Amino acid sequence: MHEKTALFIDGSNFYAATKSLNMDIDYAKLHAHFSQDTNLIRAYYYTAMPEDQEFSPLRPLIDWLDYNGFAVVSKLTREFTDPESGKKRIKGNMDMEIALDMLKLAPFINHAVLFSGDGDFCRLLEDVQGMGVRVSVVSTTKTNPPMVADTLRRMADIFIDLDQIRMHIERPPRQVDSV
Repeated sequence: MHEKTALFIDGSNFYAATKSLNMDIDYAKLHAHFSQDTNLIRAYYYTAMPEDQEFSPLRPLIDWLDYNGFAVVSKLTREFTDPESGKKRIKGNMDMEIALDMLKLAPFINHAVLFSGDGDFCRLLEDVQGMGVRVSVVSTTKTNPPMVADTLRRMADIFIDLDQIRMHIERPPRQVDSV
C-alpha cells in the first residue's frame, strides 16, 4: 500500500533556492518524481501575484500548473511604505496559507513534502509530525548562505537537497541553434 503524500511548494522561497543553484525547474518532472511509489493526494503551489501589472511573468507558469495537476493558491501582493526607511515595499507572504492547508490535510496524509527553507515553518512541522505525519523538507545547503534554516532542516524527518535531485526535476538546458 502506497502512503498518501501531499506537496506544499512555497513558490517564492523555492524559486529563490533554485535560482541560487542556477536551476530551471521542469514542474512536470517534479510532479512525476514526487509521485513515484506514493499516492500523491495533492500538489499545492503557493504564490503572491502583483495586483497592478497587466501581465506578470508568473502568469504562464501559474496557468500551466493549474492545468497540470497542481492546486495553485495565490493572493495579491500589497504595497506598503516601510516606516523606518520610508521606502515602498511589496508584501506577499504565503506562510499562513501553507500552514493552514498542511494542518487541514494532515489527518488524511502520511507524508508532507515542504518545498521551503523558511525557519518560520518549524512550529508547523512540530504540529504536523505530532499528528503522525512524516515531513520532508526540500531546499538547499549548497548556497552561501544556505537557503534552508538550520532549525527547519533539523526538524524535518527527511531533508532533500535540491542539488541531489537536480537530474530528476531540472529542465534540460535549451539548445541554441548555431548558424
